[in-house]
Amino acid sequence: MGIYQQLGLKQVINASGKMTALGASAVHPSIAQAMGEAAMDYVEISELMIVAGRHIAEATGAEDGCPTSGAAAGIAISVAAVIAGCHLSLIERLPFSEGMKNKIIIQKGHAVHFGASVQQMIALGGGKVVEVGHANQVEANHLREAIDDQTAALLYVKSHHAIQKGMQSLDTMIQLGREFGLPVIVDAAAEEDLRRYVAMGADLVIYSGGKAIGGPTSGFIAGRADLVAACRAQYKGVGRAMKVGKEAIAGLLAALRQYDPEKQNVTEQRRRVEWLAGELDRLPGVKARIAQDEAGREIYRVQVQLDERVTGMTAHELTRQLEQGNPAIFTRNHYVNTGVIAFDPRPFHEGQEHIIAARMKELLQKQGEGE
Repeated sequence: MGIYQQLGLKQVINASGKMTALGASAVHPSIAQAMGEAAMDYVEISELMIVAGRHIAEATGAEDGCPTSGAAAGIAISVAAVIAGCHLSLIERLPFSEGMKNKIIIQKGHAVHFGASVQQMIALGGGKVVEVGHANQVEANHLREAIDDQTAALLYVKSHHAIQKGMQSLDTMIQLGREFGLPVIVDAAAEEDLRRYVAMGADLVIYSGGKAIGGPTSGFIAGRADLVAACRAQYKGVGRAMKVGKEAIAGLLAALRQYDPEKQNVTEQRRRVEWLAGELDRLPGVKARIAQDEAGREIYRVQVQLDERVTGMTAHELTRQLEQGNPAIFTRNHYVNTGVIAFDPRPFHEGQEHIIAARMKELLQKQGEGE
């Protein structure tokens, strides 16, 4: 019996992805071991933060790094850093930043909700959000004309949540940042390439530790040494409320040591999705196909379209029934309003695709027989 079942909770099969709501990643035993050993000893946290920064820098090609409790905290801390720097009196004022250079420019299509809103994370760091352009169209001049003497930074969100068309590229934002002498912050929470955005010239890049790299609930910021030092300084201010523990840092560093994006098992992903798509496509009223990730990552999922006239239930109803079972099966539901659900194979434990196929068959047969 698993730890969560001992607490009286249902077993969960995660077919949604590395989602915070489901605990992000199930870590490798070596990462769990590192966390356990860290939990049973003491360390000077300020020194651990600096040493962790060196490891983050090595993994990302950045000048320095700063561990965080997650990517959301990384946004708030990065914003606070570009506003307050290492000035203690300013750090202690945040998030109240009146009279300070505090405007953070973001494209309207990037002002998204990821479980909370990007705008709120900016505000927690003392930033005044300036959304530019339109939800599906932003011109370079929208960005340029929004910059004034109160602008502290430009923020770019690289995410499947963000609008994928009509936005200005990160290259454009970096060029504007250099032209106006402004730092560019990139929220790359779930991205797999830890070096790309630093190499492009972004000043601070934020990642989740519990997404692509398969670490514990944690995060990190990589970037310019002076700005990263300012990020660490925020732990004397707003960062205190989002501090990261020694166990999470140890697990994060263990995950970084063993992470290699070139060795991600795309072949195993494809094997699982091809098998599952084949099984589901045989069910009455179900059309299954393999779809690549919306943001272009090397992630493949089974996308299922229901014909309600045949299945007798909507996609919403099917997902509810899957979640109410034991084990509870959680699907990827970004397009459920259009009758589409998806199954992400990355979090599967061995053989769980077979459980999903059997449960889908059971539910749809029951509905066809008129429960």
